[in-house]
Amino acid sequence: MNELTHLPIVLDPSHATGKRSLVPALARAGVAIGADGLLVEVHPAPEKAVSDGAQSLDLPQFERMMQDLRPYIALWKESRVTETAAAV
Repeated sequence: MNELTHLPIVLDPSHATGKRSLVPALARAGVAIGADGLLVEVHPAPEKAVSDGAQSLDLPQFERMMQDLRPYIALWKESRVTETAAAV
């Protein structure tokens, strides 16, 4: 993705899927393809949210997703170091 623009790429898996169960998978995919950031809806009680509850993660789901993203983020960081070294 970064070959197309110099701007940071931020992915919103919550709105992109509209479904809570798909948010972690799309977040992983986003990090894997080089997204610079994620915008994820989180609510302590999504079933009571005034809006977007169906796509919001609760706090334990968000924590689990972030734990699961660690290896993907490590690869992302490694690829950035490699890209920077190659540019010099």
